[in-house]
Amino acid sequence: MREPTERRLSDDEMAGWLPLIRTAQLLPQSLDRTLRERAGINHAHYVILITLAQDGDRFVTLSELARGAGLSRSRLSHALDALARRGWIERTSCSSDKRTQSAVLTDEGRRVVRGAAPAHVAQIRGLLGRLDAEERESLAALLSKLLPGIEEAL
Repeated sequence: MREPTERRLSDDEMAGWLPLIRTAQLLPQSLDRTLRERAGINHAHYVILITLAQDGDRFVTLSELARGAGLSRSRLSHALDALARRGWIERTSCSSDKRTQSAVLTDEGRRVVRGAAPAHVAQIRGLLGRLDAEERESLAALLSKLLPGIEEAL
């Protein structure tokens, strides 16, 4: 095995990096396709809706939602406009600070989440079902180690 250099990944590093980056590229596309075909919603919108659904009736600020959904404020704003036009969310000002925008799921938005969830859950279980319990634990541990570095870079 070659010594790692600054200009080239070692064979060992490359063996870990290539499947990771390929997964990172293909997974969102796969999730998006399944949700579009089976539930008529794209993955980015679904992530926003489930983030709001997880917070119950609490208003979620746009900053919190952008962080949770992994979107820029600009992309989030466009997505929220589309979701509001469909009647799935409502945008409002926070009661404590009128300058802070927030979003809440509507009853129709909850219906959409409930309708899309089975397809999403089935796809995730199909993917994770290829791993045994120990492998799923290892995957969670490994990704938990990588995630902070990725978030820091953003």
